[in-house]
Amino acid sequence: MKTFARSMVLASIGLLSAATAARESAAQRPVVPGTGSEIVGVADDFEDPSWSYIPRDPKSTEDIDENQRGPMGRSTNGRWYEGVKRGHPDVVQRVETPKGGIPGSKGALLMRSKFTGIPGRPSGTMHQDDFVANVQYRLKRRLDISEVPSVTTRVFLPPVESWENRSGPHFGFRLALETTAMVDKEVGVGIFKRTVEEMGNEVYWPGMFVEFESKHQSRKDHDYAYWRVRGNSRGGDFRGPQITTTGWWTLGMSVTPDGMVHYYASPGVDDLTEDDYITSQFPYSYRAERFRTFFYNVCSADDGQRWSTTFVVDDPKVFVLRPKGQQRRVATRP
Repeated sequence: MKTFARSMVLASIGLLSAATAARESAAQRPVVPGTGSEIVGVADDFEDPSWSYIPRDPKSTEDIDENQRGPMGRSTNGRWYEGVKRGHPDVVQRVETPKGGIPGSKGALLMRSKFTGIPGRPSGTMHQDDFVANVQYRLKRRLDISEVPSVTTRVFLPPVESWENRSGPHFGFRLALETTAMVDKEVGVGIFKRTVEEMGNEVYWPGMFVEFESKHQSRKDHDYAYWRVRGNSRGGDFRGPQITTTGWWTLGMSVTPDGMVHYYASPGVDDLTEDDYITSQFPYSYRAERFRTFFYNVCSADDGQRWSTTFVVDDPKVFVLRPKGQQRRVATRP
């Protein structure tokens, strides 16, 4: 597999501030993603040769111009849908599993985009598309954090020479979590409408991004990439481990009953272990209360010319350690 420059930067392993470390000392022990029971009927393995996605373009760009452009895209198996906030990737396609994938896997999912902003109107500014797993609606409920939910996925990073020649985020793997916090709410009508703050349901999206530093822009001798973590107690991203090899990686995130998010990553397709731990955080100082779903981000320059880096994902799964309800589950590791 193609490798990046292997000179390590000390900052890439100095993940936690002293304040964060102090909080973690009183927090619950991290749970390795994949621990417990897999929930059947959500996520996907892309093994069905008839798997397909119906895009229903033009896609939504609510985050840019408040235009949802429904109806939204959906996969034919009902397990994926277009994110209403940012729309789906321009290409969503089942492909043959790249070499080195999960043993026995025949199918995986390819995603890439050119117009990540408003369709047909390139902005020259980095934007992103979402591809959302239909977890909450298939379960007909959200998962309580007391169930200790976690998600794992495999992602294939192509050879470096094929990456979009752009420094910045290229791909993301994220959760959609809920908590109770102060939120803005509009009250009144017409000219009497005003915004007030009150306690309410707040949705937030922690995750991990592939961050790329192109040697053509950085003027360094080598391209460089690392996992960027979102986020710390103030909501800021920070540098995680360096990516020293392309090919397959296994990513995972878990949420413990104290509302903390735990991040893991490892090269290859083996199940995650304690050795793959990156960090534990309360993003935005929120303590998660409910788990909605997970999703992928595909990022590009949105210049109307360059395609994003092509990423392939496979076998995402949702797990619970202390399940509630009657959904079907498959026992996995203790």
